[in-house]
Amino acid sequence: MTAPGTTATAPRIARRDGIVREGTRVVPEEVPIAFSYGGSTHAVMMGTPADLADFALGFSLTEGIVSSAADIAAIDILKAGDGLDVQVTLVDDAADALRVRRRHMAGPVGCGLCGIESIEQATRAVPDVSGVPLTLDHRQIAAAIAALNDGQPLHRLTHAVHGAGFFIPGEGLIAVREDVGRHNALDKLCGAVLAAGRQGHEGAVVVTSRISVEMVQKAAILGAGILIAISAPTALALRTAETAGLTLIALARGEDFEIFTHPHRISAGVSAHVA
Repeated sequence: MTAPGTTATAPRIARRDGIVREGTRVVPEEVPIAFSYGGSTHAVMMGTPADLADFALGFSLTEGIVSSAADIAAIDILKAGDGLDVQVTLVDDAADALRVRRRHMAGPVGCGLCGIESIEQATRAVPDVSGVPLTLDHRQIAAAIAALNDGQPLHRLTHAVHGAGFFIPGEGLIAVREDVGRHNALDKLCGAVLAAGRQGHEGAVVVTSRISVEMVQKAAILGAGILIAISAPTALALRTAETAGLTLIALARGEDFEIFTHPHRISAGVSAHVA
């Protein structure tokens, strides 16, 4: 099938420096995207219609449906009304596990979050990444942020999408994914990393958004030991990162940043500490 385009052109009236002009602006597309397993819809979200195979793989991983790319036999993308249906075929063992999970989801409890059947799962335990040996210095952090900014063509067109990248020292940013949703962008990145045959412990996750608990959970499930963001974290995100052994860096602007958890992985390049 032919997927919808990622952008549209919208007429607008702009006021700049006291002058009003008519013109157009490029805006990102946003469509319903359903993930179906075994012919049954599991979750529907709004997202950018691009990199959907990566999205399916990353979503399946971070939602605990699969443990590796090998658990997915096929991914088919079908048009469904005004949206897209991403049909994921699992290998037998993974499909059996999902059927068992769905039986447990059949009760009356539900909190309305994608792929989550209880309030407890919203604050689920995440993998322990405290053993990840990766370290970065201040120059590498600045390079990762700069590369992410340069690697977002959709953002340059629209100024309306989030980006997520995977930075490996010595290699740079090996993958970048964009989406109108920050969680979607990170899921797409997780899928791209796995599809490339790489492991989360090899690099750092870099994102353009604020850090909520879900972003920490997804980075840890990927296996990354370092998460870098240009915006700020929530308190729950910090508690989760601390427990998971994940180094969380936020408010990164060039070589300026704030380290909130597990600072031993970071060489900040300063000669003295001032309280």
